[in-house]
Order: sequence, then structure tokens, then C-alpha cells
Amino acid sequence: MPMAASFLRLRQQFVSARTDCTRCQLTDLSTIPVVRRRISATHTQLILLAVTRAWWPFLLLAAIFVITALTGLLDRADPALAAMTSLIVILGGIILFLRGWRRFLLPSRSDAAQTLDQQSNLRPLTSLTDRPADPAPQAQALWKAHMQRLGQAARRLTPPSLARDWKKLDPFYLRAVLPVIILSLLILTGGHAAGRLGRALSPDLGVLMGARNMMVEAWITPPDYSGRAPIFLKTDITELRVPSGSEVTLRVQARSAPRLVMRTGKSRQRRSFEKTPDGAYEIKAVLQDSTRLAVRWWGERAAWQLNTEPDTPPTARFAAVPTLTANDKTEFTWAVSDDYGVVRLELDLTLVEAHLAAPEAHERVPVIMPGLSPKEASETVQMDLTRHRWAGLEVSVRLVATDGAGQEGLSQPHVFVLPDKLFLQPMAKAAQEIRVTVLREPRAYETLPANPLALQAGALNTAPMNRLEAAPADVRRAALMLDALTYEARIYFNDYTQYLALRMARSILEAASDKAEAETVDPILWAVALKAEYGSAADARRALMAAKRALEKALREGASEDEIRRLTQAFKDAANNYLAAKLAEAMIRGMPEGGDTPDGEMAGGGGGLGGSDFQAMLEALEELTETGAADQARQLLADITNMLENLEFQQGNGTGDGFGLPGEPGEGEEDDIPEGEREISESIQRLSDLLREQRELNDDTLAEERRAQGMAPRPGDDGSAEDPSGQPLPGQSGEGGGDEAAGNRLEELAGRQGALGALLDQLAESEG
Repeated sequence: MPMAASFLRLRQQFVSARTDCTRCQLTDLSTIPVVRRRISATHTQLILLAVTRAWWPFLLLAAIFVITALTGLLDRADPALAAMTSLIVILGGIILFLRGWRRFLLPSRSDAAQTLDQQSNLRPLTSLTDRPADPAPQAQALWKAHMQRLGQAARRLTPPSLARDWKKLDPFYLRAVLPVIILSLLILTGGHAAGRLGRALSPDLGVLMGARNMMVEAWITPPDYSGRAPIFLKTDITELRVPSGSEVTLRVQARSAPRLVMRTGKSRQRRSFEKTPDGAYEIKAVLQDSTRLAVRWWGERAAWQLNTEPDTPPTARFAAVPTLTANDKTEFTWAVSDDYGVVRLELDLTLVEAHLAAPEAHERVPVIMPGLSPKEASETVQMDLTRHRWAGLEVSVRLVATDGAGQEGLSQPHVFVLPDKLFLQPMAKAAQEIRVTVLREPRAYETLPANPLALQAGALNTAPMNRLEAAPADVRRAALMLDALTYEARIYFNDYTQYLALRMARSILEAASDKAEAETVDPILWAVALKAEYGSAADARRALMAAKRALEKALREGASEDEIRRLTQAFKDAANNYLAAKLAEAMIRGMPEGGDTPDGEMAGGGGGLGGSDFQAMLEALEELTETGAADQARQLLADITNMLENLEFQQGNGTGDGFGLPGEPGEGEEDDIPEGEREISESIQRLSDLLREQRELNDDTLAEERRAQGMAPRPGDDGSAEDPSGQPLPGQSGEGGGDEAAGNRLEELAGRQGALGALLDQLAESEG
């Protein structure tokens, strides 16, 4: 090893000295421009020869591989064979390139000068670097003539062709044949050349690992609110548009876990598949933006460009601003729209003059919409907001529409006074005042200090007894108001149940430990206020409104026939009870106990509800629900409820000792009926006539169907074998012309049905 190191140092010194000497010589020759250019040309030829001599195996292998790729042989070959060929060529090319690197020796410019100098026996390039030995004047003249002769000889030198070396290295002129073949193939293949070369240089090594047996399944599940069905992705689908928020699921059968590459804009994310119990690999991803998905396993096995469709927020607006109706309800017309459907509509209430402790406080009240997730809808609604804690205060109200993705659309705000319930009885007013005092308190309870003696034997835990001291100011004030209101109950309370309810509310406030527990007095105080103001009819009215809301919801959502029939009967019972309660109140306030009711029926407890018009309305409601006319049933349901809410008993029947319903006049009192009640009565009468005719038409149609099937019509139907006089009906005499008679009857039934439809449309237009 020391000898080898010494030899290397000597060789480096020799090469360095030779280089310095050559540099000096070339510096002297640089004064002759022609010689300098010819040395550079010779140097280039020497480098080309040295490169070919060192790397000719690599260059030959590369040329053959490129020609094979350009001809398309690799694309037409078996994928495994093509991959193996490309792999062998690439590995062999790397080995041959490294081997040529070791053999390559870069020629220097001195080597080029020596090669050029060998063309002349004078060796002009070498001789030009000589110096005269005799400095005498006679010798200098001779030396100058000698240098001129050498310069002329140097100018006559030409770069050598090195033909002998090239002939020895490449006797078949492959250095010219192969480039011509490659250039010709590039021209012939045109735009396919780059793809073929790319596939050849990047072989699919996965086929050698079993990628041909790999199975990729992918599907997209759009969001539920979009209502779209799942989309199965195939390998021939390269680009697809899906809703934003869709979930893509990929399932792969492979020997090992693949990777999912997600490219969204400039970001790139790599995720590994997870193994499932059945041996497959699965992964899920949610698409919020346009993404390119690629499944990679020894190369790219499948790829899709999934472009997301943005979900625009819904829009909401007041088609008619909120107004106060005669029955203390808030009426307004709303309109919403969304590309996939609105799932929720709410009223957002904000106090105009906010409480100092909660300036950002706001509340939302749900608004019932027709149908499920309508894309575009508009409706006029009436809402009872008198029970809201801000009733009687000025609020700013906005509509808030929410779509399935949780996006919200807000309407323009509208300021109005939230209607409150008008209480005239002192007890009702006091209960309502205490109620809103608790509900409008926005501050929370203070934290009570811990009692370290609470867990010791014999110690008294007095913290639960002092919870009211930690309550906010208005809660404590409400407790004092309850104490004052319930003072000397035997003197000031006629209804002892009201006293017990107020004391229960006082106990709740005393035991409450937070604001939520304190607000549980709301239903108790509200019930006391209604009881004190309206008496026993208040409970019946709550039951009536609950039955109405349940029936409206069933009609709006398309419930089953049995469910609608059950809810219709429940509404009739609730209306019956409410009418009975109102009649009882009227008796208490001055109606004689044996007072007559219209049509000889007692309101409430008996089979009738009191009033033929009202009874007809209930029967019409039942008919509409049975025939599936949901919109007409909902409208009639609202009319019945409004009539019951505005119910006032009056002297009726012309006897002076009874009470009647609105719209049920006594004899000779037709002119005193209000115009609105007369229109309702006439509309109900026309609707009842149409429903009766529809039932008769249904019976005739059923009888005709039985007759067409060869079945005997049932006696008593319109299509029975005999009419009430005992004579056979036309077409039943057994004589000829049965088919013609049957056709005539069908045409008659069709005509009757068309006429009824026209009358029903006319009635709907007149009522609209």
C-alpha cells in the first residue's frame, strides 16, 4: 500500500508537470489563430472517439431499446414480458454505463496538438516551442527564417479524420445507421413517440408482482340531503362531477396495502389503506374540493378526477312581513329556495333594546314547512308567539333557512312588537308578570362556596337551603313576588288549586341551582294565568290545539290512512270537549242550565257538537281526509279551529232562553248573520253536496264494475238489480244490447266525474 500511494503521487506530479508544459506550449501557439481552431477541432474528434470507445456497448444497447420501443413491440407484447425486458435493459444499461465511466479517459488539448503535429515531418507545433541556443546576430537571422518556415508548415496542418481508428472501432458504420433509423422512426410515429418511450422507460413492475390479479372497487356516496344515489366508479371514467361533501370509498384486493394519493390544488396527501376482516383493503375520504384520486401499488392502478359542485347556501325572505291577527297570532308569508332543499326554517328573534347583561342574546323559533326538504316553497303561516319570553317587547326578526349541509340563509330583518296575551284578571296578570320576570333574566347563578363540614358526622349542610341567595336578581325578585301573592291564601284565593300551583313554583325557585331549573316554573305559571283568565276552557283549548297540530303534521307528511283517521277522530273529540267547556262557562256566566241549543242538540257531551254548520264542517273534514285531499283538509282544519277560537254563545232560536253558535241563526234572523259567517256556511254546504255526489258516483262505479265482472249487484246500491219500484234497471232485462248499454253507462259515469271535477275546481277558485 505505501508503494502504491507513492506511485500515485509520482503519476500526479508527472501529469501536473506535463499539463503545465503543454499549457505553455499552447500559449505560444495561440498567436496563430488557424492553428488554435484546428487544435480544437482535433480535440473534439478525439473526445468523440474516446466516448464511443468507452461506452459503445451502452450506446448500442440504448439504440436497440429505443428502436424497439418506437416500433411499438413493447406495447404489443405481454405486459409481464415487456416489463421484464425493460427492467433487464435498464439494469444492463446502468452496468454498462458504469463500466464505460471507468474506461473513459478524457483527451487533453496537448493530445490533440500532438495528433495534429504528426501530419508533418517537421513537427511544426512542437518545433515552434523551441528556443535558439546561440544568441549571436547571425544565428538570430537564421532562427527567424526557420520559425517562418515552421509557421507556414503549421498553417498547412488539417484536422485528422481518424478513419483508421473509427474503422477499427465500428467496421459496420453503426454510428451512422442507428441514428438514421431512430430519426426515421421518430418522424413516422409522430405524437406517439413520447408515450412509447415513456412507457418503455417506466415499466409496470406491478405485473411482475401480481398486479393483474388486483381488483379495485370504488363508489361515491353523495350527502343524504342531495337525494342522489351512490355512484360506482369504473376505470374508464376519468372525470366526474359530484356534490361537495360526498364520501368516496375505495376497496382493493391485493397482496399488500396500496396507497391513496389525493391531489387537491397544490396540496398532495398520501394515505394508506386499512385491512378489513375479509382480507381486503379499504379506505374512505370526504371530498370538499375538486380532487384527483390515484390508487398506487407498484405504480398507478386506477385514477379519477372528481370535481365537486359547490353547495350554495339557501335563501329566505319575507314575502309578507309579520303582522298581528285578531286572535293574537303572528301572521307572515315566507319563501325559501335551495339547490338541494331546505331542511329547517326558523324565526331568529333579537331584542331591539337588549339586556345589558346579554346584548347578543337571540332565540330561534321553528317554522313548520310543507313537505320534507322542499327546494322552493312559500306559505302563509300563523304562529302563536304569545308564550315567548319576549312577548310584548320590540324585537328584530329574521328568517333563517338551513340546508342539509348546515349552511344558513338569512332574510332581511324586520322590527315589530312581539304579541303578548291580554290578561284582564288580576291573578292572571300577576302570574304572567312573575313568569316573564324569571324567563327574561339572562344572568347565571353564582357559584356557592364549598362546605367542608358537609361530609363530617353530625355536621349540617346548609348550602341547599341557601341556593336562592346565589340566584340572579330577577329570580330572587320573582320569589318575593310569589311570597306576596300567596300571602293569606284563605282570604284572597277562591280557587285553592291556583294557590298550590303558585307555592309549587315558589318551591322550585328556592331549590333551583341554575337558570335551567328555575325556568321550569314556566308551564306552571302559564297554566295558572290561563286558568285564572279563561277558566276550565283553557285546558280544553290546549288539547284542541295539540290535536290540530298532530293532524296537520300527518296531512303534511303523508301519513297512513289509519293514522290520519285516528288523528281526525281525536280532533273531533277535542273540538267536542272544547265546545262543552265553552258552553259550561256560558252557563256559569248567565246561561240557564236547561237552555236550548240549536237543532235540539246539547253541545259537548252528547253525540252532536252543537250547530248544523259546525257538524257539517266536521263531517266534511272527515270526508276530505278519507279522499286524500290533504291541502283542502288542512285549510278546512284551520277554518274550524279559528271558528272555535272565536266562539261566542248568543241568544238563538228566537226563543230568548237559549244560546246558539255563530252562523246558526234563529228564525227570522238571517239578515243579522255576518257576511263572513254566511260565506263559510254556503261554502260548507256546497262542499257537502259535492262530497255526497262523489259518494254516489263511487257507488255507481262499484256497481258497474261488479256488473262487468258478471257478479250480481248488491241490493240497495244505485247499481242494484232492481230500483226502488221493483223494475229491472236498464241493461239487466236479459235482452240484447248489454254491451251497448254498458258502454253508455261508462260514458255517463265518466261525464259525471268530469262534471264533479269541474265543480270542485270552481269551488276551490272561489274560496282562493
